[in-house]
Amino acid sequence: MEQIALLCALLFGAAFLYSAVGHAGASGYLAAMGLLGLDPRVMKPTALVLNILVATMTFVRFWRAGYFRWRTVWPFLIGSIPFAFVGGGIQLPTHIYRLLVGFVLLFAAYRLVRYRDPPPGTIRTPPVIPAILCGVGLGLLSGLTGTGGGIFLSPVLLLSGWAETRDTAGVAAFFILCNSIAGLGGNLASVRELPAELPYYVASAGAGGLLGAYFGSTRFSVLTFRKLLAAVLVVAACKLIFF
Repeated sequence: MEQIALLCALLFGAAFLYSAVGHAGASGYLAAMGLLGLDPRVMKPTALVLNILVATMTFVRFWRAGYFRWRTVWPFLIGSIPFAFVGGGIQLPTHIYRLLVGFVLLFAAYRLVRYRDPPPGTIRTPPVIPAILCGVGLGLLSGLTGTGGGIFLSPVLLLSGWAETRDTAGVAAFFILCNSIAGLGGNLASVRELPAELPYYVASAGAGGLLGAYFGSTRFSVLTFRKLLAAVLVVAACKLIFF
């Protein structure tokens, strides 16, 4: 019960911090589960289920606040959804999965620390073909790792000048939701690996997601939170890669 309570607290914190910047928290959930030594077969489907819940909450909050552009996201979804489905059906060997997720967490930490707002007046609509091709890679990585791919989409949008900061949050949340559903659908058999404690995890992540999406869409800057979260991700990544 102590481990369950600790994991619930970590999931709440991850959902709060990630939803505040328009993400659903999959890499944070994977980090928490990795830190506590959960079986990788449990980690992937659990992260996807929690991702679907929190991404829905986050998207609705940012959409209602006016931070979503359909034209920005649909080309990425055309490429990503089928490949998230394909990636979700691929069960990697445990040591490869741990390495891949570890490096995903390191990249997530790097992007959280290096995150910068795009210069004013530089926003333009993403070209369709490059966005579709980019979505293919994001979708495959999303399905393989059990993340929604938003941690990769956000820097692409920002660095390319294709979305403003809060619009990026709304677009990323919807992208994560669609890819998480596709990834889980690609391997429905993995649902059998969901832990009996899942209702506790869902309640914790759901509460964190509600609060984080509210504050992130209306209240405060999350620069300090991003740095703290990046530190947690680095620790978890090192545990997965080296231990």
